[in-house]
Amino acid sequence: MHELQERISAAYADRERLKDPETAAAVRKVLELLDQGQLRVAEKGPDGWKVNAWVKEAILLYFGLAQMSVMEVGPFEFFDKLPLKKGLEKAGVRVVPPGTIRYGAFVDRGAVVMPGYVNVGAHVGSGTMVDTWATVGSCAQVGKNVHLSGGVGLGGVLEPPSASPVIVEDGAFIGSRCIVVEGCVVEEEAVLGANVVLTASTQIIDVTGPQEVVYRGRVPARSVVIPGAREKKFPAGTYLVPCALIIGRRSESTDQKTSLNQALRDFAVSV
Repeated sequence: MHELQERISAAYADRERLKDPETAAAVRKVLELLDQGQLRVAEKGPDGWKVNAWVKEAILLYFGLAQMSVMEVGPFEFFDKLPLKKGLEKAGVRVVPPGTIRYGAFVDRGAVVMPGYVNVGAHVGSGTMVDTWATVGSCAQVGKNVHLSGGVGLGGVLEPPSASPVIVEDGAFIGSRCIVVEGCVVEEEAVLGANVVLTASTQIIDVTGPQEVVYRGRVPARSVVIPGAREKKFPAGTYLVPCALIIGRRSESTDQKTSLNQALRDFAVSV
């Protein structure tokens, strides 16, 4: 793997190296390993999430190697550089037409993709639901038993290669039409109510105590979050700008479904 990493990084610094057959083969090998789930764009360790920038470099190099081609799927026709993922039955992944998983993305056994979209470099854990028109952007990391409700948008983060992808950890629930972009992290078992928008600069305000606590780019584990707005002064006047409000905590429970339903009832969260 170290040799593979060195070859990829050298080629990213000098694209002429892609003319070397061994380098081209190395790039294709990285995509194959991503597709099989043996390699990830980002991994969680004792010190938090670590980005494997060289893996993202390989994805970007692959676009320089791959040729455009026509792909026919029943009555549908596509024209692209990346084929669709294959072997879904063997992998134990349910994909409902016209749901799409792109080659180079990994979706674990027991996951369901409704008519949504999973882009290259993404990793989706077992038991996760990607509901109708939900989008898992390039390199997004989605944990086990996550629910991405209808119309959720997880942004893709390919460039720069060192940039953190969007991350949704195990057991989280993302409500309808939520948007999570710019490398934001939604930690384990957090709940985002419908229409929450998270960017790197969005204020995520914990209002459960006597004084507010402001986070940016991270939703703490088991937080229950709804859309909010706060006043901000501009030269032209004072206006409301979007924020997100942490209004409570989901209880720790071995039964995630019971914990989720209780949180939705207790805090009257629309999903």
